[in-house]
Amino acid sequence: MSVLVYVEHADGKFKKSGFEAVAYAKAVADQVGTTLTAISIGSVAQDELSALGRYGAAKVLSVGAEQLKTFVNQAYASVIAAAAEKEGADIVVLSNSFSGKGLAPRIAVKLQAGLADGAVDLPDTSGGFRVKKTAFSGKAFAITELTSEKKVIALNPNAFGVKEQPTDVQIESFQPEISGNDLKTVIKDIVRATDKVSLPDAERVVSGGRGLKGPENWGMIEELADLLGAATACSKPVSDADWRPHAEHVGQTGIAISPNLYIAIGISGAIQHLAGVSSSKVIVVINKDPEAPFFKVADYGIVGDAFEVVPKLIEALKAHKA
Repeated sequence: MSVLVYVEHADGKFKKSGFEAVAYAKAVADQVGTTLTAISIGSVAQDELSALGRYGAAKVLSVGAEQLKTFVNQAYASVIAAAAEKEGADIVVLSNSFSGKGLAPRIAVKLQAGLADGAVDLPDTSGGFRVKKTAFSGKAFAITELTSEKKVIALNPNAFGVKEQPTDVQIESFQPEISGNDLKTVIKDIVRATDKVSLPDAERVVSGGRGLKGPENWGMIEELADLLGAATACSKPVSDADWRPHAEHVGQTGIAISPNLYIAIGISGAIQHLAGVSSSKVIVVINKDPEAPFFKVADYGIVGDAFEVVPKLIEALKAHKA
């Protein structure tokens, strides 16, 4: 028996959420008294694979098949399931990222495993195997008990943290048979915004809404984000109006995030928006309407005009950095 963790990468570099998944999987392996094996799919350098040992992986399976250079949901799920069978893994862990949301249920079906997606804590193994996870689009938590022999856990980004536990690591090439049926849909090209912090991985996010009045006023959002090392985001009406790209839309119908800090500027806080950001550890709201719903869930709130408050906040940050 062992634990298997799938580690995502972008252009050959592992993501922060991937290292977090490895650290979490190592903690799960320690709980059940077994070892941890990681699997990487695609072209990744040897030193990058070796880095997974820093977070507790004793073995890394490297799958370098040419047809898997870009992400293919069904094929990746088949490869991960095959690796679990090879390693005798009863528990499979991956990040509940955009691609992880599609992979986790497919892997669970292939392994006939129970699934806990959106996990936010280590399993409780004191009397069974119970996992705390988000529910109702992040508006609540649920305790899911997995009673099946095999289990799949998809960990929410920023829920556990990146924790180092250096281990001697062995790297092994893994070349499973890939069915042609798994390659009927192929992604030919992926365009990444390489100059920006990835929203799902971001520890800090600065977000703007209709209160900014127009795209021409987004400069102060980007300046504040740059000072904080944060990603930028927006509400649905802003992306619908083409003020900002749809890739920045956070909420129930956009990207669900769970940063350590979420700053909402000029956003009223409709329930659909809250569903995508309520897992944030600290929420700061800046809005001139004291009755804005967002203030009811905010950890810190400033009632004031964004065009007066944000520039002062930027000045204060610059002075602090100086």
